[in-house]
Amino acid sequence: MSKFGALVMGPAGAGKTTFCNALIQHLRLNKRSCFYVNLDPAAEDFSYEPDLDIKDLISLEDVMEEMGLGPNGGLIYCFEHLLQNLDFLTNALEPLSEEYLIILDLPGQIELYTHIPVVPTLVKHLTRFGSLNVSLCAAYLLESTFVIDRAKFFAGTLSAMSAMIMLEIPHVNILSKMDLVKGSVPKRQLKRFLDPDTSLLEDDNTANTSRGSRVVDPADTESVMGGASFSKLNKAVAQLIDDFSMVSFLQLDVQDEDSVGGVLSYIDDAIQYHEAQEPREPNDEIADYGDDEMMG
Repeated sequence: MSKFGALVMGPAGAGKTTFCNALIQHLRLNKRSCFYVNLDPAAEDFSYEPDLDIKDLISLEDVMEEMGLGPNGGLIYCFEHLLQNLDFLTNALEPLSEEYLIILDLPGQIELYTHIPVVPTLVKHLTRFGSLNVSLCAAYLLESTFVIDRAKFFAGTLSAMSAMIMLEIPHVNILSKMDLVKGSVPKRQLKRFLDPDTSLLEDDNTANTSRGSRVVDPADTESVMGGASFSKLNKAVAQLIDDFSMVSFLQLDVQDEDSVGGVLSYIDDAIQYHEAQEPREPNDEIADYGDDEMMG
């Protein structure tokens, strides 16, 4: 039996859990089944209670207290413990039918999938090596306010590309919190960030040219971040991203139902969700309508 899922990831503060909540709400409004898995052992507040919570297996607070580890070390320990107890996931996901969309909400520490093979190992279990055979799509969120700082934007784009290479699954990159920049960044300018290339740095380079001729204090943070060496680093990062030509972004405003639905349609296409669904009979539609009338 086929299973389908979305792995929601991205740096801390990108709006991953908020996106999961909006996705769950959209799926319910459209009468689609979903199964919400929280894989953040430090998360506490949820708008929708997870169907499966890693804290039922292990929590970051307990690990930090008992093992004397810091937040990052404790998080890695939690995931290593999960990898040693994969039945926790398998037993919960095994009974799900192909009608369900499994939503896996990851923590914001990107080193879990860019520096150490913890999440890649988990993905392999879910998709290939385990018994679940989940058709999985990664949804990588990057906060749209990063477009204001080009260097930060390209650093975030590089982390998204790194995740794409490490996980080796279909990937959807998303600029989240679009409502925060719609009034401050022109639409034409914003469109340039959806398919990043080196031309985005040209404006910054023009602004920084005048700084190159004056003597600056090497200990001054502003001079370091605006200096020639930093500019060369940004150019190299942008060129690397451009050479691979892998990363493009969708826009997401969780307060806009059409925006959430648009992102979901890309995820559905990536995992071929609709191709696996049984055609619905007219009587099924009538039954659903009758159920709604009774509930109302």
